[in-house]
Amino acid sequence: MKVGFIGLGIMGRPMAGRLIDGGHELYLHSRKPAPKELTDKGGRDCRSGRELASHSEIIILMVPDTPNVEAVLFGPEGVAQGLAPGKTVVDMSSISPLATKDFARRIHELGGEYLDAPVSGGEVGAKQGTLTIMVGGSEQAFARVQPLFELMGKNITLVGGNGDGQTTKVANQIIVALTIEAVGEALLFASKAGADPAMVRKALMGGFASSRILEVHGERMINRTFDPGFRIELHQKDLNLALSGARALQLSLPNTATCQELFNACAAHGGSGWDHSAMVRALEDLANHEIGSEERQKGAA
Repeated sequence: MKVGFIGLGIMGRPMAGRLIDGGHELYLHSRKPAPKELTDKGGRDCRSGRELASHSEIIILMVPDTPNVEAVLFGPEGVAQGLAPGKTVVDMSSISPLATKDFARRIHELGGEYLDAPVSGGEVGAKQGTLTIMVGGSEQAFARVQPLFELMGKNITLVGGNGDGQTTKVANQIIVALTIEAVGEALLFASKAGADPAMVRKALMGGFASSRILEVHGERMINRTFDPGFRIELHQKDLNLALSGARALQLSLPNTATCQELFNACAAHGGSGWDHSAMVRALEDLANHEIGSEERQKGAA
C-alpha cells in the first residue's frame, strides 16, 4: 500500500520502519526532516500533510496530543486538504475520545474513513512490532488497515466505533499509572524495611503480584534508569483525559487523581521528561528514602 506516516518520534520512527520493512511505500512528514534511516530504506520525505495525503491511500498519525492531531489534519497545508474519497486516516496518537469523534465526523464529511487506534507497549513494543492496538471505527476500515496493524502490533482489537479506541487507551493509562504506583510503594516498603529490593522483585515475579510493570519498571526503579521510555509529561496528558472525562461523567477516580499528583510532584522537580516509572521518586521524597540506597552503600563499602 501507499502509506503516509506523520510523527517520527520515539514511537513513530520504529513503527514507520516496520511498515517499510513490510514492503509498503512510505511517505513521511514530521516537524524535522525524515530520519535518514527511513529515507535510506526508500521512505519519501514530504513538506506537508497535504502533500503526504495526496500520495497516500492510508494516512497514519503518531503525534503527542489532541491539538497536534487537529493541526495536522485541519490546519494550513493539513491532511484534509490532500484527502480524496476512499482514503483512510488512522490516528495512533493518544488523545481525547470526544475530540476524536468530532475529527472522525469531519473526515467522513470529506469522503474519507477514520480509525482511532492508540497503542500501548512503549518504544520496545514499537521496535519489536508487539504493540497492543486499540481500534475504534468501522469494520470495513479496520479490515483495510489490519495488515499494517499486524506489522506493528500483536494484540489488535476492534473495540467499537470512533472514540472507543481512545477510551480504551485512557483506561489502559489508568491501570498503568496505578500499577506503577503500587510497584513503587511495594519496593519502597521492602527497601526501607531492610530487604534487598532486587531479590524482593525476583520473588514477586513468580507470584500473583507479577506484572509487566513489576518486570520492566520495577527493574528501572531499582537500577535508577529513568531515561524514557514514556515521558511523565505524556502520561500526565493521558491522566488529564481520564480526570476531565470523569468529571463529565460525574465519576470519581480517586487513585487516578493521586497518581496525577505524584506525577505533578515529579514535574515540579524537573522530571517532566523522565520515564513514567520515575513516579517512584515522588514516593521516595515522601519517605526520605531511595529504593536500594542501602544496598548501593554496602556495595560501595
